[in-house]
Parts: sequence; structure tokens; C-alpha cells
Amino acid sequence: MNNENIKTLEQLFPFLSPKQTEQYSMLPSLYKEWNEKINVISRKDIDNLFSHHILHSLSIGKISSFDEDTKILDIGTGGGFPGIPLAILFPQCSFHLIDRTAKKIKVVQSVANELGLQNIIAEQIDCMDIKDKYDFIVSRAVTNMQDFLKLAKGKIKKTSFNKLQNGILYLKGSDAYEEMANYTGYYEIFDLKNMFPKEEYFNTKCLVYIRAK
Repeated sequence: MNNENIKTLEQLFPFLSPKQTEQYSMLPSLYKEWNEKINVISRKDIDNLFSHHILHSLSIGKISSFDEDTKILDIGTGGGFPGIPLAILFPQCSFHLIDRTAKKIKVVQSVANELGLQNIIAEQIDCMDIKDKYDFIVSRAVTNMQDFLKLAKGKIKKTSFNKLQNGILYLKGSDAYEEMANYTGYYEIFDLKNMFPKEEYFNTKCLVYIRAK
């Protein structure tokens, strides 16, 4: 990761420790090495890992800071996004990263081990087989919003202790507005272009917060 990217991270999250900065710096080389063996990130996109994957994931951390002992489920984590960047940012929280594809979980576990992350459990499992409950569920556009709500149903704790009430933080494209139009519960949609105005990639990216009912 180049100095400009590190500077961007330090500006966004001025509380980062040297250890966290080092962990973020390690991500590009780790993913490039794995991507040569297993295509977990589009080969055309691997050079954009910082903005398209790390920053994108960390937009969740700009909307909400998670208190110690918060439990977070990352559904359809793929190669570990948004879970791994968030696990670095919030080392006192626990993250359960799940995916149905074994090779992707293998990458997630390896990257977590290389970074020395002790707050991640990576598991190959279907979301419908998860029985635990979490404070928050995060994900990156694994399906349309209505289907995702079905996946998340029954997996969020009712009692909240974070400033943001328990719920879903879902990274989507601009189709989020249409998909949420008929939703009757409380939600907010954040346009990421306002968060990262210098990055054209975020012009059509949104973060949807859905408060647990």
C-alpha cells in the first residue's frame, strides 16, 4: 500500500495504531499473492484493492463505531470483505465471516492468520444454518435487498448497547433506493460519494442501514 493510501486511512481514522496501519499495509500483497492461486477478486480489479475493497468496506466504520464486545456477522464475505478491514478497525469486536465457498474461506482464514487477527471466525456455512444472534449484520451486495432481509431474519439481537441500534449495514449500488422504496421499517441510505468525493468509484455506491424491528 502506498503512502498516499496510508495517509487517506489516517485522515479517515486518526485513532489508528501503528499495528493497525501495518495490518492495512499488508493487505494488497496478501491478496495479490492469493489471487494468483484462487480468483477471489476480479483480476481486473486487484490493482484497485484499496479503493474498491478496503475503503468500500471501511465506509461502514464511518457510519458507526462499534463498542467493545459487539458481535458482527458478515454474510457472503467472499475474500473477506467487508469483514477483514472492519476486524482490523475494531479489534475489540468479534466477527463471524461466512461463505458457502470453501476456497474463499480458506483465503479469509489465511489472511486473518497472517495479520494476527484474533477476533475473526471464518466458516464455510450456508447462512440459513446460522443459529446465533448478532448485534449487526454486514455484507456487500450478495443479493437484492428483499432476499437479503430473508437471510438476515432472526439473526439480530433485540437488545442494543451501541450508539447505533442493532441492525443491518449493507453495501449496495444506487438500486438500493428502488429496492427499499416499499420497506415499512426504519432505514437510512448513505451515498458514499459524499464520504469519498475524490473517488469516482463511489459515485453509484450506497450504504443501507436497516434498524432491527
